[in-house]
Amino acid sequence: QVQLVESGGGLVQAGGSLRLSCAASGFIFSANAMHWFRQAPGKQRELVASIARAGSPNYADAVKGRFTISRDNGKNTVYLQMNSLKPEDTAVYYCKTTWFRVDYWGQGTQVTVSS
Repeated sequence: QVQLVESGGGLVQAGGSLRLSCAASGFIFSANAMHWFRQAPGKQRELVASIARAGSPNYADAVKGRFTISRDNGKNTVYLQMNSLKPEDTAVYYCKTTWFRVDYWGQGTQVTVSS
């Protein structure tokens, strides 16, 4: 079955960096777009970044120039490099994919940015 497992979250000071990883299994990773979402307390889940199967990235305006999404098809892993972190980036970060029209989510990883 499809599984997505995020890691790499933690507590960091404003201006710092973190790299999130999402290890995928149970589907043809190289054939699928992958996405990072986040959800802050009391807010709706929002799309942060996407990467197409060919590697073309897209970003939410709030993270452009600070975050970089990438993928390693040999390792079935998608990454989110987060630089210049701000307190408003504090959220649970999830990776997501769609396989045969079913959405699959990881369990999430907490990112906390202190001011």
